[in-house]
Amino acid sequence: MPTNNLADTHSTESEAEFNARWEALMADLHARFGRRPDLNALLLLIGVQELGQGVAEFTKEQKQDLMHIATCKLFSLSGHYELARVDADGWPHYKLLNPVPFANLKEQERMLKWHILEYFDDLEDEDS
Repeated sequence: MPTNNLADTHSTESEAEFNARWEALMADLHARFGRRPDLNALLLLIGVQELGQGVAEFTKEQKQDLMHIATCKLFSLSGHYELARVDADGWPHYKLLNPVPFANLKEQERMLKWHILEYFDDLEDEDS
């Protein structure tokens, strides 16, 4: 169930546990793709996954759109966005339900990482 308070969402997890989960995901992705992805690469990967049209050549603008789709999808996990529609070309469009709390750069990165971990956990659950 989505939560509106990001701090409550992962407050029971220690920093060491969080870092261990992150490193395990990075090791898995490194093994799959031959290199360790940065946050932008992860957002692009998630955007392509959410688009659901397979791997293709994308323009710079489309890559930015894919990263936006990924960000919206990730923050939908905590109730900040929801899928509004999918357009005629198959691209998802999200609507903002409530603003993502203001955070400094380090906090933003941690929020994104936490949501990425949840996203991949959910994908793993779907595959089980």
